[in-house]
Amino acid sequence: MPVHRIVKILLPILIITFSVSVFMVLRASRPEQPPVKATERVWRVEVLEVAPQTLAPSLTLYGQVETPNLFKAAAPAESRVKQVLVREGEMVEEGQLLISLDPRDFLPRVEQARAEVTELEAQLRSERIRQRSDLDALQHERELLELSRQGVERARRLQTKKLGSESELDLARQELARQSLQLTSRELSIADHPARLQALEARLQSAAAGLAQAELDFERSQVKAPYAGRVASVEAAEGNQVSTGQQLLSLYNPANLELRARIPAPFLDELEQSRESGFPLIGLSGQDGRPVELRLVRLAGEAEPSGIDALFRIEQGSEWLRTGQIQQFTLRRKPREGVLAVPYSALYGEERAYKLVQGRMQGLQVETLGSYQPAHGKAQLLIRSDQLDPGDALVITHLPNAMEGLRAEAVVDE
Repeated sequence: MPVHRIVKILLPILIITFSVSVFMVLRASRPEQPPVKATERVWRVEVLEVAPQTLAPSLTLYGQVETPNLFKAAAPAESRVKQVLVREGEMVEEGQLLISLDPRDFLPRVEQARAEVTELEAQLRSERIRQRSDLDALQHERELLELSRQGVERARRLQTKKLGSESELDLARQELARQSLQLTSRELSIADHPARLQALEARLQSAAAGLAQAELDFERSQVKAPYAGRVASVEAAEGNQVSTGQQLLSLYNPANLELRARIPAPFLDELEQSRESGFPLIGLSGQDGRPVELRLVRLAGEAEPSGIDALFRIEQGSEWLRTGQIQQFTLRRKPREGVLAVPYSALYGEERAYKLVQGRMQGLQVETLGSYQPAHGKAQLLIRSDQLDPGDALVITHLPNAMEGLRAEAVVDE
């Protein structure tokens, strides 16, 4: 075999062998890399040192302002509006004239009723005079009747003695009958006097009632404020023709305003027990420096499955409110012992939280008692748990991947 052919075959083999040898030497002489160790991430969280307190939970409610004493003025009779002296929303004083109806629609009725009363009073006086006259005449009628009887007897004796005529006896008898009839008529008139008097008195009483009604309608035609208050609505204008009973305006006293709010069913038993124990249920609200204070005074007469309406008396701040207004307020409930006020971020779901134990998160069950509104600051949540002890570190940072045993460390404020 020629030499150049042998070289052509061995040269690639030698090159490959040399390259492998160089690679093995370089690999054996490279520096050793330290092994990669897996590290667990540590989450930085804020914690709250557990220090149980006695705090009052609160309940956020929404209520509507209303008044139990809304004065509604209506037209006493058909009339025309002469004057409207107030506008909606104005404050008025007690006795102030608000609306005036045309007096020409009322005065003729008053005069007519007064004339009827006067006429019946005159008839009553006449009846009493007639009764006194009948009583005086009755005795004379009886005396005349007795004289008529004596005349008949005398005429009969004369006729018996043939000294008198038959016609004279007949005339005496006629006079006796006429006098007897007149006496009977007088006695009937006297006996009928109580009935006539009663009828006239009844008519007079009816006429007096009509006069009183006419005068009352005239008085009510001048609508005046029964108390100091705010005009809620005006439903008439000058020149309008109004019918009987048509509403003219409404008025309310701001001092009598109430707020109606729905108490959820789960809180009813607690609030009833608080009321029975004498604990005052106070509601507080305020915006733009306008504080409003409420006090629960009674519950509505009817309930629904969702709860029951509660009526709150507005003890402070009624001047800022109007009927129909929706007001948000916080109801202060009875204080609870051994509770902790925490941010809402500390809670997971409805009744789960975490505390930090030896660098790891440990889950626990908590009881939520409601919100808590400090004097200054944001609203917080009141919780209580048998798994929390004083001095424990409660995690208040809300982690989306929170789980039992998660590594964490507390953030230290510098």
